Amino acid sequence: MARAVGINHVALEVGDLGEAIAFWERLFGPLSFRGRNEGMAFIDLGDQFVALHGSRGQGPDEHRHFGLVVDDKEAVRERAREAGLTSSSAGEKLRVRDPWSNIIEVVDYRDVQFTKAPHVARALGIDGEKSERALAELRDKGLAD
Repeated sequence: MARAVGINHVALEVGDLGEAIAFWERLFGPLSFRGRNEGMAFIDLGDQFVALHGSRGQGPDEHRHFGLVVDDKEAVRERAREAGLTSSSAGEKLRVRDPWSNIIEVVDYRDVQFTKAPHVARALGIDGEKSERALAELRDKGLAD
């Protein structure tokens, strides 16, 4: 039997592709793309990607979200604040809602179990350091020394 071992990409429906790209750039700065056409853009995240599809056919999301790992969550929080973007912070969580009601939960690489392969981390400029809590969670699963 096959096992699920990771996520290759997340696809989001947006109302306007150009506006969606501008939204992502306000939060995360200049983007790299794996590809782009009239109806879709594929934001490159090294060994993964986010696909933006310029056709939203559903109502607003209330609870559905995805976690996006970043190298500096507090920098994203500040950029969201400066841009006047709707965000919520409950404890350590940072959630940002895009103009089409997609919810992005921003998490810091240091604080989650998610780990990039060393060569991918180097290419992305991630130092690979993990918090003690994240390391303890990885050790408990036998995934860290």
